Amino acid sequence: MLYEDEDDFFMGSPKSKFFDILFNANRELVKTKLLEIVDRYSAMEILLEKQVGVDALEGMIRTVLTEDLDTVVEHNNDLFISSVGEILTQNE
Repeated sequence: MLYEDEDDFFMGSPKSKFFDILFNANRELVKTKLLEIVDRYSAMEILLEKQVGVDALEGMIRTVLTEDLDTVVEHNNDLFISSVGEILTQNE
């Protein structure tokens, strides 16, 4: 029988494992990774604002979040997994 056991490192969602790692890894390492994620987000937002404008970008984001939420969740999971891998690799 498969079930999510919070004590089992290999079980749980990518999101729950991401937060487990954030709360338990080296604080400076986590801070660096979170700032890297924010910098990438800001850079992507600036690039898109320059291409389509602020109002159009907001509309596009709302559309994606309502019409393609499964893809957003899938992409989030990929980000959670890759971030956890990077933090764990550097935390050793």
